[in-house]
Amino acid sequence: MRLITYTLGGGAPRFGAVAGDRVVDVAALAAAHGADVPSDLLSVVQAGPDTWDRLRTLLASASPSDAAHALADVGLRAPLRPGKVVGIGLNYVEHVEESSRSLDTAKELPDRPVLFGKPATAVTGHGQPILHNGDLTRQLDWECELAVVIGRTAFRVAEDDAWDHIFGYSIMNDISARDQRRSGQWFFSKGQDSYCPFGPAVVTADEIADPLDLDVSLRVNGETKQKSNTRHMLFRIPRLIADITSGMTLEPGDVISTGSPSGVGAGMVPPQFLWPGDLVEATVEGIGTLANPVVDAR
Repeated sequence: MRLITYTLGGGAPRFGAVAGDRVVDVAALAAAHGADVPSDLLSVVQAGPDTWDRLRTLLASASPSDAAHALADVGLRAPLRPGKVVGIGLNYVEHVEESSRSLDTAKELPDRPVLFGKPATAVTGHGQPILHNGDLTRQLDWECELAVVIGRTAFRVAEDDAWDHIFGYSIMNDISARDQRRSGQWFFSKGQDSYCPFGPAVVTADEIADPLDLDVSLRVNGETKQKSNTRHMLFRIPRLIADITSGMTLEPGDVISTGSPSGVGAGMVPPQFLWPGDLVEATVEGIGTLANPVVDAR
């Protein structure tokens, strides 16, 4: 299933499923079939596997007339608002090297995942603006990352059991104010409003054959800045889940942003950063493209 949250004509957000170039309105479909399915994606994730199966069966029964909207006619929003976003730093070997050179991090590969958080207020959706506040940063940077959406409560999960706790996958752009980071302000570096573009859809785990072999890339104004594959992760998804849950409960709807490959703006010679008027497009194979304009926040 490819699940979205969308708006139509400026109306309230609605829960949908993408079928080709059409959007199925889940609430309308459920009402037409007398089915008991929550009307938002977060509630579906939290409801558990029986509800996921009911939704899958319901969508399989949809006829062309049930796909009420053309995908091109709707506005996409963040698929859901996570309870928490756990970011992973320094999770691609080449990014470790460029970070040590440009961001004063250690040259040695980390021996366990480097964790940080983003608040829910930082989350924004496809097509929504990334806010550039020139009073707070002159070094706004990008990071294309595979996002893992948790589907079952996880605490002290063994690596062998980690896959069972995943609902699906999406894309996050880990926007960072590098100058705030250098001044010691980690939360302002990673957590300002709009610093967590997320979407455009959540693709359920059964539709991603191998999340550890997906091409990832990022473009700024059409120019490719990042190009890699998730197979180059230093710590793979089961290890991330095991490490995080060794001391923190992951709940349904929480998201792990699994780390950025090399090619961030701070690592370029000379450094390149985002400015109002730029368009950032983050792409992950099998999921889609998350596109966001940069606008002046002042």
